[in-house]
Amino acid sequence: MTMTLAVRVIPCLDVADGRVVKGVNFENLRDAGDPVELARRYYEQGADELTFLDVKATVDNRSTTYDVVRATAEQVFIPLTVGGGIRSVEDVARLQGHGADKIGLNSAAIARPALIGEIADRFGSQVLVLSLDVKRSGRTESGFVVTTHGGRTETDLDAVAWATAALELGAGELLVNSIDADGTKNGFDTELIALMHSFSTVPVIASGGAGALEHFPPAIAAGADAVLAASVFHSGELTIGDVKRELGDAGMLVR
Repeated sequence: MTMTLAVRVIPCLDVADGRVVKGVNFENLRDAGDPVELARRYYEQGADELTFLDVKATVDNRSTTYDVVRATAEQVFIPLTVGGGIRSVEDVARLQGHGADKIGLNSAAIARPALIGEIADRFGSQVLVLSLDVKRSGRTESGFVVTTHGGRTETDLDAVAWATAALELGAGELLVNSIDADGTKNGFDTELIALMHSFSTVPVIASGGAGALEHFPPAIAAGADAVLAASVFHSGELTIGDVKRELGDAGMLVR
């Protein structure tokens, strides 16, 4: 669909109480550093975008997140996507006022799908990234079910049916995170990526499972327009430049 465009490499910062955290399958979170410092490092390494996910987006934590977003936006001049705890168009306006370029919606969109349309109508589809935490399941037609609460709670939503409905409502990108692969470092779920690419009319961002350089080209080959990773970058095992070189060597266009 959009293979003529340069593929994007996106580091993800999972932020809790103003610090970057990392766990496996969203559990046993460990401190991974200062978000503003990490964001600046990734920007200097050549990241195409940055994604911030507030993993504990309770009301008391919200002001911390706004401060971190503002501090990051002042240091980093690439698109910044912020997700976690967004429940209204007012939340989106406030985040944009603090420097966010795009927002990620997950649980709030599931709870009230109309929110997708409200945000797309007011700010444009390009602002809205639908975040899907997807798990394999025998209960759904596609074989994949949507989860909430970091994969701990299964919904009754078939991943394909939900993504299709969200696209019709105005979602501008699909961030597809494989809960089964998340944090395992065994590679992206290419079957899931190919499935999402097969019907998506917007870019697909692959997330979950990156552990080695050779994991990235297959995700793009399966249909992803961008690859997102967290722990391999935070730990310094891989740099953004390493990943871009690997993709370039595989014949993929990178910035």
